[in-house]
Amino acid sequence: MSGAPFVVVIGPPGVGKSTVAAALAQRLGRRLVDTDALVEEREGRTISDLFVDEGEDYFRAAEERAVLDSLTDDGTVL
Repeated sequence: MSGAPFVVVIGPPGVGKSTVAAALAQRLGRRLVDTDALVEEREGRTISDLFVDEGEDYFRAAEERAVLDSLTDDGTVL
């Protein structure tokens, strides 16, 4: 799939980004990365706990790292 564009689904919390991204990845036959799940896996804590314990700036930095690390394969749906 060389050269295939990335698809990044963005929006406010609770609007269905994960649901839409999963359906889109399946339909397109592309890899799906849920960056919230990746952050939680890497940090060993929930997003809610990160916000409470470390603050939003910490979470946003972790989220940015997860997004950048996920943009390594062509055609990924984030």
